[in-house]
Amino acid sequence: MTKQKGEKKKSTMNEVLSRVYTINLHKRLHGIKFKGRAPRAVKEIRKFAEQQMGTKDVRIDENVNKQVWSRGVRNVPFRLRIKLERRRNDDEDSVHKLYTIVTYVPVASYKGLQTLNAESK
Repeated sequence: MTKQKGEKKKSTMNEVLSRVYTINLHKRLHGIKFKGRAPRAVKEIRKFAEQQMGTKDVRIDENVNKQVWSRGVRNVPFRLRIKLERRRNDDEDSVHKLYTIVTYVPVASYKGLQTLNAESK
């Protein structure tokens, strides 16, 4: 099974897909001033989603924001379990064909969790 000269590998960046990740906010917020921790955590979640899904348009769900801010501006949770869904953009005026939506996944413990492929709706 050798690769033919004219064959190209199809990019998976244009596919709709969902994955569940655990993001370690603690290491991303080390050394950040107290009043900037929760806002920076939201920015870091956006940056993480952008890197993993390859889309510039990232939308963060209200529950993720509430979970980040649940203990105040200073005491951001060490870890968050989030679901990243890459979806098609229905808006014709938009520059981007795809966007990523970040939703919160509640878990009892973060021990032994791995990245999962989730079924998209």
